[in-house]
Amino acid sequence: MGEEYPVRFSVDYPDRDLNRLTTALRIFTVIPIAIVLGSISGYGNYAGGGRTIAVGGTGLLFLPLLLMIVFRQKYPRWWYDWNLQLLRFTNRVGVYLALMDDRYPSTDEQQSVHLDFGYPDAKEELNRWLPLVKWLLAIPHYVVLFFLYVGTFFAAIAAWFAILFTGRYPQGIFDYVQGVIRWHNRVVGYAFILVTDRYPPFRLRP
Repeated sequence: MGEEYPVRFSVDYPDRDLNRLTTALRIFTVIPIAIVLGSISGYGNYAGGGRTIAVGGTGLLFLPLLLMIVFRQKYPRWWYDWNLQLLRFTNRVGVYLALMDDRYPSTDEQQSVHLDFGYPDAKEELNRWLPLVKWLLAIPHYVVLFFLYVGTFFAAIAAWFAILFTGRYPQGIFDYVQGVIRWHNRVVGYAFILVTDRYPPFRLRP
């Protein structure tokens, strides 16, 4: 029961005074990096002069992985690397928006946000048919996460006021928000990027 889940996530607690100005304006300061993230996660085409130009990335790879696991029992390494790095970047932006770190999110360095999961052996570790139903099996998690997200919204507001008045992010609120993000990443790892067949636990702690 206490075994560590394959998708591991943590954020270093900022045991220091956080920048009150950037905290107060976080909804605005996050916009540039959010645009960068959106350009990677989205996809579009511009056709003109007989040429087609791809704009942006493709987001997390799900359907190609599902098909590859089902029909070939393979998990291409570079698809794994893409999903891991994009999910890490997404989490850095999310942690910054949640006020858990006042350093601007890096596009490549992990900073205070740690997310990892092992490269799966598709033939030995993954059931080839399970990806067809994982998204369905995860429905109970979607329901729970909806209410946890609502709690996270109000927790972030409380943390915003706490940082403005004290410069510190309350430890209890920090642990709760970190736990919700951890839970979210476990569900993503299980149901969407398909790196494990272990069903995600219903808990906030590691």
